[in-house]
Amino acid sequence: MDGTLSFQAIRFQVDEDGIAVMTLNRPQARNALDMTMRGEIAEVAEQLRRSEDIRALIIIGEGGNFCAGGDLQSMGDQRPPASSRRRVAELNTWCSKLAALEMPVIAAVDGVAFGGGFNLCLAADFIMATPAARFCQVFARVGLIPDLSGLYLLPRIIGLQRAKELIYSARTIDAEEARSLGIVYGIVESDVLLARAVDMARRLSRGSRTAFGLTKSILNRSFETDPKTLADMEALSQAVAMSTEEHQNAVARFQAKEPLVFEPIGRPV
Repeated sequence: MDGTLSFQAIRFQVDEDGIAVMTLNRPQARNALDMTMRGEIAEVAEQLRRSEDIRALIIIGEGGNFCAGGDLQSMGDQRPPASSRRRVAELNTWCSKLAALEMPVIAAVDGVAFGGGFNLCLAADFIMATPAARFCQVFARVGLIPDLSGLYLLPRIIGLQRAKELIYSARTIDAEEARSLGIVYGIVESDVLLARAVDMARRLSRGSRTAFGLTKSILNRSFETDPKTLADMEALSQAVAMSTEEHQNAVARFQAKEPLVFEPIGRPV
């Protein structure tokens, strides 16, 4: 899986280092999630899950916005509750795949990240934002509840009480407040947003993909797993990590007093 794949509502490119960029590409609608975009993201999420070559993923929006959330133009027609339930379940399925990808995932956010767009950000490991970024759990304004796994993801990042406040109030927060809440990792100017995200992805990708994947898998379960089970998961996963070529090469480099391949990531900006 490399090069550029053609879609209608997104762009997907992979560079020679295995860094993938998925661009939400409906700028005329502030990259709202219509049915076409949803299906295409689901397809990419499944291909990423199976890929052994891609080392990191960046999600970004075209045209100065990340994603305005669900496309209200497609919500006007009444449908049976069972049909609506299936559609939302499909959203959660591909969002869960993105959140579980055993590779670094970075959301690069400029402009609005509202509703489902906000929750799509939360599926990433890190959110890098511009000063113009705005986040909103907008659902209450239109008589809905958060979807795209927002009810699971948001409380785990900012705590239950703050998550309730953002969801109940449906107020908009800027990049600085989002950073103070622990949602945003770093703030950079719009003209370097993608470049900084790619640089971070490339640095993270130099580590052991096996070790990263095992770590992420355990961390994603840490809130609802008891300490004994977590300890067992750590022991088994560490045994696997110790057997990898990346670990053995790192030990050999350390013993030979050679620089390690993986360099520490700097402090958030």
